[in-house]
Amino acid sequence: MPDPIRTFRHFRDVPDSLWRWRNFSPAEIACRGTGQLKLHPEALDKLQALRDRLGKPLIVRSAYRSPEHNRNVGGAPRSKHMDGTAFDIAMSNHDPVAFEAAARAVGFLGFGFYPRSGFIHIDLGPARQWGERFPARAAPFAAEAPPARETLADSRTLRGTGAAGVATVGAAGVEVAQEVLTEAQDAVLPLVPYLDTLRWLFIALALGGIAVAVWARLDDWKKGLR
Repeated sequence: MPDPIRTFRHFRDVPDSLWRWRNFSPAEIACRGTGQLKLHPEALDKLQALRDRLGKPLIVRSAYRSPEHNRNVGGAPRSKHMDGTAFDIAMSNHDPVAFEAAARAVGFLGFGFYPRSGFIHIDLGPARQWGERFPARAAPFAAEAPPARETLADSRTLRGTGAAGVATVGAAGVEVAQEVLTEAQDAVLPLVPYLDTLRWLFIALALGGIAVAVWARLDDWKKGLR
């Protein structure tokens, strides 16, 4: 026995125990003008099945309409929206061709195409269709590839400049230590020549880091010309 169709004065009046459509809320399905809701389980079951089949959110532009709101928006006198069996779904995150095929597969029969407004109307029937289909998309929703080359260049550049910065600070620190030890007791004076060598080593590392950073940018620029 099919679940009964129920009408609620406001979507907030729908008991949680009656709502089983996990990807939708009563507010999404309710009348946009009055907040009223006609709960049509068969229609909502098919809507949830469509959501599961597509695997991505359905943006509901319009679902149930009260007779008053239907008149205000210029809906058809016998619009299926007033029965709670029709849904207008935005195509901003869907390929219209794949969406239509999936909607037919789960049992929707009525289709209205509104490419200028960016949505498709679906309902439980009778079987019919109107409007012009959406223009074909050459590569619908192609996955964005991360800019690997630029990321690699940034990584190499950061390593080079980081090494140069650390080495520069190290050389400056050694120079300060060298000056302090020079003024210290005679016992530590033998360390001063070794510190001078260490300072030059840091300077060499700094120059090497700068060279790596410059090479990374030039290499990336050459690859960009290929």
